[in-house]
Amino acid sequence: MRLKLDWIARDVANQLWFTVGLYCLLGVTAALSALFLDRLIPDAVSSRVGADAVDRILGIIAASMLAVATFSISTMVQAFASAATGATPRAAQLVVEDRTAQRALATFIGAFVFSLVGLIALSTGAYGSSGRLILFAATVVVVVLIVVMLLRWIHRLSRLGRLGETIDQVERAVNKAIDDRRQNPCLGGRRAPLLEPPGTPVVSRKIGYVRRIDIGGLSRIAERGQFDICVTALPGTFATLDRRLAVMVACHDDEIAREVANCFQIGDQRSYEQDPRFGLIVLSEVASRALSPAVNDPGTAIDVIGTMVRVLSNWTDGADCPRDEIKYPRIFVPAVAARDLLDDAVAPIARDGAGLVEVGMRLQKAMQALANIGNAEMTEAATAHAELALARARQALSFAPDIQRLSSALTRDT
Repeated sequence: MRLKLDWIARDVANQLWFTVGLYCLLGVTAALSALFLDRLIPDAVSSRVGADAVDRILGIIAASMLAVATFSISTMVQAFASAATGATPRAAQLVVEDRTAQRALATFIGAFVFSLVGLIALSTGAYGSSGRLILFAATVVVVVLIVVMLLRWIHRLSRLGRLGETIDQVERAVNKAIDDRRQNPCLGGRRAPLLEPPGTPVVSRKIGYVRRIDIGGLSRIAERGQFDICVTALPGTFATLDRRLAVMVACHDDEIAREVANCFQIGDQRSYEQDPRFGLIVLSEVASRALSPAVNDPGTAIDVIGTMVRVLSNWTDGADCPRDEIKYPRIFVPAVAARDLLDDAVAPIARDGAGLVEVGMRLQKAMQALANIGNAEMTEAATAHAELALARARQALSFAPDIQRLSSALTRDT
């Protein structure tokens, strides 16, 4: 239950409205705090330090921040649309969750609310001389925050929503998921057997994608009942009402089966968090869009191939390293196979770029780089995809020298 609340809290915290609302609340609190803190300022100090100009400063902040916030909102909307159309709608969510953009917009709106509340309180005469001094000090702090955030926002605007920056954001999200999976290859459990063990199946109670799995919750259920649980639906699996999420070995309790099903978070969209394959799919979608006849941008596809080599190299770096101790010995989870990763990452690009020799050459070099890393599983998968890419190119290309170049590249690779 605690982990589910943590998931909900993180999802809410990533929403733009939450950050803006939090900063607005801070602005209201800062403006009204002068009503309660004025007793802490001696009258002698407040009489020496004048704060008569605070109302004019607040008026300037209110007018300017409303314009800046409006401009920022329109800019962010354009960035979201640019990421969705230029890259893929699946990558737009990362732009929406950009922390610098969220904090910039929240700071501007929060400053506007702060100045508005301060002006209202000043017009009612609620502040005494000490209260005006405290409000003046708070206004100076807000002005400094606005200046700092404006500088950061101007720097961020040069990249926000651009295709290259969107690809980098997806790469960072994939690498984070890969690092987490490398530390816990089976999410902290044991590696599941190739054949599904006999037992009571646990089916999904919703239709959607498996976003997260509460492995700790599954372990507590298994330890309580002294039985094993074999997970059959990894994060990213599309679950239907008849799709098996897990199998309970030597347990036939329907109530426990419902508890096990509740440990699987089902949603309308996939999540990057426990699903490294999703990030690779998003990268391949960016490349496929770039290779479409309407866009015709093979350079972006080549850039994505390079990104995938970095990501998959990161995956392979720890493939042969000793693992930490198993945290949940009664939970069995399938490991992500290198062939599945390349199926998601390479196959769409090989299909859509089969008629472009420059894309084919870059793809062959990428497969050679992955095959030479030294991991047997990745070598086998990369070699197989290099041969498939060549077979697709032979059917799509009609110029014999181009086919010969790709064939020579594959020969050098092998």
